[in-house]
Amino acid sequence: MPIAKGRLQPLVRPTSLGIKLVVILTLVGIAGALSITVLLASVITPSFAKLEDKAIADNVDRTRAALSDYGAKVEGAVRDYGDWNDSYDYMAAPSAKFERDSFSKLAMANLGVQGMAYVTPQGRIVIARWLDAATGTENPALRAAFLRSIALTDLAHVVGGNSSARYYAKLGSTVAAIGVAQIRKSDGSGTARGHVLMARILTPRQLSALLQVNARIAPPIGRNDAVARGASTLAIAVPIMGADRRAVAVASARFSVPRDVSLLGRRMLLLAIAGSTLLLLIVLMVLRRMIASQVLQPLHRVERHMQRVRALGTLGPLDEDGRRDEIGSLGRSFNAMLLQLNDLRGQVEVQSFALGRSESAVAVMHNVRNALNPISTILSQGVAQGPPVDRTTLDRALGELAKDDVPSARRVKLTAFVAAAIEAEAATRAATRAELQVGREAMAHVLEIIGQQQAHAHERPPLENCDVAEIVARNATIARYSDKASIAFSFPAHPCRAMASRVILSQVIGNLFGNAAEAIAATGTGSGTISVTIEPDANGHVVIAIRDDGEGFSSDIGKTLFQRGFSTRAHKSGGLGLHWCANSMTAMDGALRLESEGEGKGAVAILTLKAVEPVVLADAA
Repeated sequence: MPIAKGRLQPLVRPTSLGIKLVVILTLVGIAGALSITVLLASVITPSFAKLEDKAIADNVDRTRAALSDYGAKVEGAVRDYGDWNDSYDYMAAPSAKFERDSFSKLAMANLGVQGMAYVTPQGRIVIARWLDAATGTENPALRAAFLRSIALTDLAHVVGGNSSARYYAKLGSTVAAIGVAQIRKSDGSGTARGHVLMARILTPRQLSALLQVNARIAPPIGRNDAVARGASTLAIAVPIMGADRRAVAVASARFSVPRDVSLLGRRMLLLAIAGSTLLLLIVLMVLRRMIASQVLQPLHRVERHMQRVRALGTLGPLDEDGRRDEIGSLGRSFNAMLLQLNDLRGQVEVQSFALGRSESAVAVMHNVRNALNPISTILSQGVAQGPPVDRTTLDRALGELAKDDVPSARRVKLTAFVAAAIEAEAATRAATRAELQVGREAMAHVLEIIGQQQAHAHERPPLENCDVAEIVARNATIARYSDKASIAFSFPAHPCRAMASRVILSQVIGNLFGNAAEAIAATGTGSGTISVTIEPDANGHVVIAIRDDGEGFSSDIGKTLFQRGFSTRAHKSGGLGLHWCANSMTAMDGALRLESEGEGKGAVAILTLKAVEPVVLADAA
């Protein structure tokens, strides 16, 4: 629609250059911040990880040292009993007096042990006693567990070449530190007459007191030290070693310590990230103001002048601001361009009349060529179509029928063949007549384009049993070989028959394929898809759905798509395609409708035709 002179035509607002620059700078800043973050993380995180590993190792060493000291006290006490003449003599001749003195409650309490035992070199237990630490009374269950532990332990192997040793053992549900010493004379001489053992229970409270942390005794995770790193704490498990230098079945010292070193490293990393982000924001704000004042405002001044030139039609120069940078050079180049345009305007006005007449003629010829396409298709099909029956064969059959000596069976076959040939010839003439009718309508369209008036023929086209899938496949080249976009095309391969005019239905489907290809090209993506489904419905119809992922249309445009003269393409004139398609479908006792969820969401063309009635075969006599 033309715009009156002096009226400002709204312009499509371009994407802001300032936003683009800010986005670019933001991306650069983010990349820089990420690089700094990665650099800091690669330096800070490994360093603090090493410090944390050292802290873990210190805690493990401290735990092992505490367990060793706890066992060393038991070993020191048992060593005094091992290097003692009274013990040496008792193993040679056990006496009740020694047992009363050495195994009394007071003696065991002073030693800080709950269990004591004397064992011969052959492993026979001479005497063993276990007193409860809390009550000071005999505890038969723990005594029995103490005895089983002694029986299962190779004491000579544990002591080895030393005079004493220590280890931990499971006694029932508890863990005890056990000291063992060889029984010799007080000066260490004499052949060892066996071993003396002392046991001291290790409770979680004692373990916590030794480690100065809240610790517990739990089953070990493995043979080696285990560390579980939580969000804010480290869970450390140190196996308690038994006599065979393996972890005791239910004994590992477990405790948790805060991850102070790791938390400190995280805080430093977060502080560095926050600092770099804040610096980025400050830099972006400063750059935004500089870009707005030095670049965007001068460009907006040029844009306003261009809008004024477009609205008023006067090619007046832009007021220069005297800048010597690129913006000033742009203004001077713009003024030079306006001067050249003013000179060229006169030349264009001289040529406008002839050029307009030429363009009008080109447009008319373009429309004529489009309208002649169906005629070209019909003629091509007519030239390519051969006779339904070979004439020589038919003449030979007629000549044979003229003879009187032809057998009756042979005569019946020849008669059926001649009848079928006549019927095929009649069908061919009917199809040709239908195609010529379509060509007549196309010719009427041509005459209408060039300005001549002619009445339109509205005869209902003859309907025939058509394979819709075959017609779709024949017209698929319109979409597959489109020069406007690369289109992926899919359609069902199985036949589906309906009542329609084969030629007219082919033109309708070809027109819809062309529209779909143009809709896909209009999206600007350069590629798209067209899919066709053919399915019968419950009402005796065949429904053909042609879907594309093109530009689609809004609901208000959808109401005018089938109006004569309407087109969604600004570069096309006439708009007779969908109007003709809808009328053609109605003439074939069918229907055509277009649906779309909105602009940019594609569209679907739905064609409805009557299905072919099933053929009922008579029972053989």
